[in-house]
Amino acid sequence: MAAPQLGAWSPALSVSVVIPAHGGQDKLDLTLAALAAQTYPEHLMEVLVVDDGSRPPIRLPEIRPVNTRLVPVRDGWGISNAVNTGAKAADGEIIQRLDSDMVACREHIEAMARWHHVTDYLVSIGMKKFVDAPPVTAEQVYRARHLGELFDLAAAVSSSTEATIAKTDGLRKSRNPYHVCTGPTFALPREVFHAVGGLDPTVARGEDTEFSYRLAMYGVVFVPEMDAQAVHLGLPSQHRDRERAVRAVEPYLAHRIPLRRDLRKDRGRRWLVPYVEVVLDVAGAPESVVRQAVAAALDGKVQDVVVTLVGPWSRLDSRSRFALSDPSFELRLMRDLFAHDERVRLIDEAAPTPAPTPFRYRGPVDVPLHRATLERMIESVQKDLAGILVVDLPDGRTARLERTSALGRAELLADAGDDVDDIIDTTHGVRHEPPDRFWPAPTQPEPVTIPAPAKEQVELAVEPPEKTLLRRLKSALRPN
Repeated sequence: MAAPQLGAWSPALSVSVVIPAHGGQDKLDLTLAALAAQTYPEHLMEVLVVDDGSRPPIRLPEIRPVNTRLVPVRDGWGISNAVNTGAKAADGEIIQRLDSDMVACREHIEAMARWHHVTDYLVSIGMKKFVDAPPVTAEQVYRARHLGELFDLAAAVSSSTEATIAKTDGLRKSRNPYHVCTGPTFALPREVFHAVGGLDPTVARGEDTEFSYRLAMYGVVFVPEMDAQAVHLGLPSQHRDRERAVRAVEPYLAHRIPLRRDLRKDRGRRWLVPYVEVVLDVAGAPESVVRQAVAAALDGKVQDVVVTLVGPWSRLDSRSRFALSDPSFELRLMRDLFAHDERVRLIDEAAPTPAPTPFRYRGPVDVPLHRATLERMIESVQKDLAGILVVDLPDGRTARLERTSALGRAELLADAGDDVDDIIDTTHGVRHEPPDRFWPAPTQPEPVTIPAPAKEQVELAVEPPEKTLLRRLKSALRPN
């Protein structure tokens, strides 16, 4: 995938630059002056300055882009709410998020927007450096050809974004590329912004990281744009009190980003977004089989789990009496059995993806999970970032672990009638493995000896692990 060369192409998509602002009029004036000098066609660019309760209110300066609007926040507060307010008012096909204390280079919007003329499922990420704001005027910013004319870039503090991009070959080798999409400047299609629900106003800290994580689960591609340079006026807050800044973010990310395993070390906890969704089709299955399958799923080494039971629940008539002769007796029993367990969900049809949960397991309800199954399946797919791991069971059926971001990407790429697994095999890879590692045989005891009458000893034979596994799986698969 290659983007058009800067200055040698004709843009066609409209861009809405959304700038949340709470005070800081002097810095905002410089931000708008830099936007007024952009190389992107002015008739394709609008700027929305979202006033998040500033006192005194934000005013629009003389030097600003032609299509600039002031959008006051009517309800709520905070960066997330302000960005959402601006996005709702935006007319552009591309949403460009920009902080109100950023001075962007002249090519910034063009560099970011060019990727969205190539495909419609990516997020472009701009670069930034931190500088102590020098005494420059809006006029000087507007007339400057390069950021180096205004700021001492050699003395600027680089963000961790550029270092991470360099270490991961432009994010190609990154396991979690959403980590670098942390706010001050990124661009994405307006439809994608709204499809994932915008930013979460309940996330007071780390809101950009949480939003980027949901974008990753949706299936987007993150593209760093090295030509979209900008400076951030002032050092980041983490430099002033890093320990407190990190602690303030932790609760929000721990609940909402399951891939941050380092934040979920407290045993026995329940989290807002689970790590794995276990999906079991229970239509026609006896209640006893389902009970065993649910118990096994919730009692594994991976405790951060939710179980989804797929069945014709909506067909159950709650207005009629529950008679012992009811043809839906087993289904009604299951519904009542799991009705008050928050870890068990009853739905008629599984969603295309389990987003924002990062992994989904699907397997026969009559093959209960071993305590180590999910742990080992996740470990296996994380080694090579495969999209799907398929375990081929002895009777010809399969169990599978699906990566949500791979499912999301396939949904974005698929046309009607396309095989999702074929798409994922191309984008992420589909791997098949035998079951023995994921349903390990029980630990084998030492051979037991029994004294014989003639003082001879008979050693009890223990079946080889592979035979024990095969027998146990066949037993589990045998119809009741």
